[in-house]
Amino acid sequence: MQRTLILLKPDAVKRRLIGRVLARFEDKGLRVVGMKLMQISQELAAKHYEAHKERPFYPGLVKFMTSSPVVAMVLEGPHAVDVCRKLMGATFGFKAEPGTIRGDWGVSNQFNLVHGSDGPEAAEREIGLFFPGGAGLLDWKTADADLHLCD
Repeated sequence: MQRTLILLKPDAVKRRLIGRVLARFEDKGLRVVGMKLMQISQELAAKHYEAHKERPFYPGLVKFMTSSPVVAMVLEGPHAVDVCRKLMGATFGFKAEPGTIRGDWGVSNQFNLVHGSDGPEAAEREIGLFFPGGAGLLDWKTADADLHLCD
């Protein structure tokens, strides 16, 4: 089992896409082990996106991510990082395949609805930022867990 961080960005929240995006992940068999609606602080946004600090889009990205609530969630399942990245689609909506989150709902190059960790190490770091010390993460089983549908 692997865990990954998913953020439903301000544009997804403002467009009332929370339930539909979450359903995509759950329909694929991923399990929500933590989720919260939150306002990202300047400090948290800066730390989360520190790898992009020298890029020209960084100030706008931080401003956007702190402009409105986001949904932060941790999803768990086999190959969760790769599965989520495929479900999200290419970064820019116009390049994303139909059937992906960004391909179906992406309307902008700048606003791409969702963030997902890009690897297991990034997932561990990002989960620690949004759920410090594992606070708010639960270990539970789905009703079909014993059927081994996800093995």
